[in-house]
Amino acid sequence: MEEKFSLGKITINVNDDHRFGTDAFLLADFASPLPSHTVCDLCSGCGVIPLYFCKRKPPKKIYAVELQSGAVELIRRSVEENGLTDRIIPVQADLCDKEALTQLVPREKMDMVTVNPPYYRENSGKERLSEAQRLARHEIACNLEQVIEAADVLLKYGGVLKMCHLPERLAEVFFAMQTHKIEPKRLTLVYNKEGEKPWLALIEGKKGGKSGLAVEKPLVMRDGNGEYTEELLAVYS
Repeated sequence: MEEKFSLGKITINVNDDHRFGTDAFLLADFASPLPSHTVCDLCSGCGVIPLYFCKRKPPKKIYAVELQSGAVELIRRSVEENGLTDRIIPVQADLCDKEALTQLVPREKMDMVTVNPPYYRENSGKERLSEAQRLARHEIACNLEQVIEAADVLLKYGGVLKMCHLPERLAEVFFAMQTHKIEPKRLTLVYNKEGEKPWLALIEGKKGGKSGLAVEKPLVMRDGNGEYTEELLAVYS
């Protein structure tokens, strides 16, 4: 079933296979590209992150790269319906095929690459998912190393990678980033409530950056009464 999600003046088309969660909003807010930036969003899904960027001061150009044709069609429709054809470029591509990818997205020209990648290794988890959902959540079509390698290919020297992942895989994320000369620079851990374990890590890396990681103030989503915190409400505003 298809439906529309309203984000202020922006409307996002979604369906049962291609939706989004709070992590996408948190990453989009964390990324905060400048109006002068050229950005590529990998594993774009229904395009929520590029569309989120356009509700404020959007970057000058955003490539929304997605493998699955059904998701790309949702992006195209959202882009057209919101009058953003001059701003967002939907790209159907396999990020593992670097030659084909860089024919559609300029190599080493991106100021920023964002990615909300598949979190889980192939064959992990027991939930019942459609094939499209499995591709989005599990490392079937691409793994963490391939995602970081694609970001490296697209980022200009000094460009930044903004991504989210599971806290338990942070060591793998940092290793893959440093292997591809993307130095981890900022880390924000996200908690549902104080006293609980973090459920998400927001990570920034700089291509060619010097070593030095800033661990920032945690983002807590709910207060002691279970209500959304001001920090989370600001993300959705």
